[in-house]
Amino acid sequence: MLEINGKSVYNALAMGRLHFLNRDGCTVKRFRVEITRPEILRFESARAQAKKDLHILYEKALTEVGEANAQIFQIHLMMLDDEDYFGAITSAITNQKVNAEYAVSYTSDIFARTFSEMDDEYMQARASDVKDIANRLIAILTGNDSCNSELSEPSIIVADDLTPSETVQMDKEKILGFVTFGGSPTSHTAILARTMNIPAVIGTGSIDCSFHGETAILDGFSGTLYINPDEQKIADYKKRKELEDTRLELLSRLRGQPDETRSGKKIKLYANIGNPSDIGLVIRNDAGGIGLFRSEFLYLESNTFPSEEEQFLKYKEVAENMLGKPVIVRTLDIGADKKIDYFNLPEEENPALGYRAIRICLTDKALFKTQLRALLRASVFGNISIMFPMIISEKEITNALEILEEAKSELRSDGIPFKEDMEIGIMIETPAAAIISDTLAPYVNFFSIGTNDLTQYTLAIDRQNPHLEQFFDPHHPAILRLIETVVQNAHRYGKWVGICGELGADQALTETFINMGVDELSVSPSFVLPLREKIRNIS
Repeated sequence: MLEINGKSVYNALAMGRLHFLNRDGCTVKRFRVEITRPEILRFESARAQAKKDLHILYEKALTEVGEANAQIFQIHLMMLDDEDYFGAITSAITNQKVNAEYAVSYTSDIFARTFSEMDDEYMQARASDVKDIANRLIAILTGNDSCNSELSEPSIIVADDLTPSETVQMDKEKILGFVTFGGSPTSHTAILARTMNIPAVIGTGSIDCSFHGETAILDGFSGTLYINPDEQKIADYKKRKELEDTRLELLSRLRGQPDETRSGKKIKLYANIGNPSDIGLVIRNDAGGIGLFRSEFLYLESNTFPSEEEQFLKYKEVAENMLGKPVIVRTLDIGADKKIDYFNLPEEENPALGYRAIRICLTDKALFKTQLRALLRASVFGNISIMFPMIISEKEITNALEILEEAKSELRSDGIPFKEDMEIGIMIETPAAAIISDTLAPYVNFFSIGTNDLTQYTLAIDRQNPHLEQFFDPHHPAILRLIETVVQNAHRYGKWVGICGELGADQALTETFINMGVDELSVSPSFVLPLREKIRNIS
C-alpha cells in the first residue's frame, strides 16, 4: 500500500480505480517552415473553431455547474482575442519559422509560467486556463482530441491539474473524486469538488501514471490517497463510509426542523457563499438564509472591474433563488490575502493591516457606488441586506452611508426602483470595533462578527502563518469576552448579532454563543445540518 499526502479541499470519502488523465496525444513536435503565411492562416482557422467550441461549452457549463463557473469560458474567449497572446503566437511563427501548433505550445508555456510564478494564489491558478486554451488549439490543429479521455467507469481522476474544459466535459456521474499534483483551493478543480460534494486532494506532487487503473481510497478528511490499500485499510474505509452515510442520512431528517434548543431558545442558522453557484448547496442543506455573500469573488473571477449590470444580475439571481429568505451581501473585501491584479494595489509590508476592504471602497468612491447601485436595484427581487466590512470608526460608517444615500438619490432620479428599508449592517472584525460597538450600534440594523480576523488582530498572530499554529487560539478568553461585549452592546440598542467566521461552526462553542445571546450563526452550507443537530440537543 502506497500512502500519498496532499491538501484536502472537500471532506468526503471515496474508493475506486485511479484514472490518470491522458494527455499523451497532446505532444507537439517542431517543424521548420519556409513559408509562414499558411501556418498563420491555419492558426487563425483554429482560433475561430476554438471560439465556436467555447460558446458551446459555456452553454453546457451553465446547466451543469452554474453561471459563476461557466464564466471561465467567456474569459477564455477574451484570451483568444487578446493581442498579446495571439500576437505572440503569430510572431513565433513568423520569426522562428515554425509550425502553428509548436508556436501555440511554445508561447502558451511562457504565458503559463508567468502566471504560475506570480505571488498571488489566484493568478497562479490562471496558468491552467492558458494550458486549457493551448490544448484546445493544438487539438484542432493536429486533429487529435485524445487530451480528453473518457471515463469507462466511476473513477478517481488524477492529473497534474485539471482545466475548466476538462472538468466540464467529464461525465459527472462517473467522478468519485479528484487528485491533482498541484493546484490551489481557488482552482476550478477545488470549486467543482465543493460544488459536487466529492472528495478532492490537491498538491500531492507527481504520481507515477503506472498506477492507472489501480484501486485507491481517497480520504478528503485527512488529504490522503491510499493506492492499492491493504485489507485492513479497505475494511476501515467501508466502516467509516457506512458511518458517514448513516450520519448524512440522519442529518437529512433535520431538514425543515426549527433551529432551537430543547428549552425553546431559537437561533437563526444561515450559510456563507462565494458566488451564485453555491445556492444549490444552501437550499439542499436547508439554511434559513445567506448570512455572508462574499461579493469579492465576483471581482476575483473577472479579469476586469465587473459592471453595475453584471453585478446586478448576480445579486438578483441569488435573491430570487432564495425565495424571500435573507441574503446578506458583504461589500467588496479585497486586499491582504485577496489581491486582484487589475486593481493595481500597492505592495505592502503588512497587507493585513493595510489598504483593504472598506478603506478601498471609501477611497475609490466610484467603485463603491457601482456595487451599491447594483445591490439596491437587486433589492426589489428578494430580501437583500448590505454589510460593510472592516469598520473601525463612526466616521467610516457615516461616510459609507453617505455614499449609499447618493446611490439611492441617483436611482430615484432615474426612476429605478429599490427597497428603501434595506437592512444595513457592519462586520465586527477588530478589537477597535468590538470595544466601541456601543457607539456603532445606533447607525446600523445588525452586527456580524468575523471571528477569523477578530482572532488574528486580537492575538497579534497572522492566521495564515503555518509556523504560528501552535499559538493561534480561537478559544482565547479575550476573543470570547469581545464577542460577549458586542452582543451586549447591540442588544442594548435593539440590534441583532450574528457570527459568520469559522467559530460559528465550532460546536465546542455553540452552547456558549447561545448563552451569550448570539442571534445568528452563518457557516459553510455543509455545516448547517450538523450544527442544527447540535443546537437541538442543547438543553
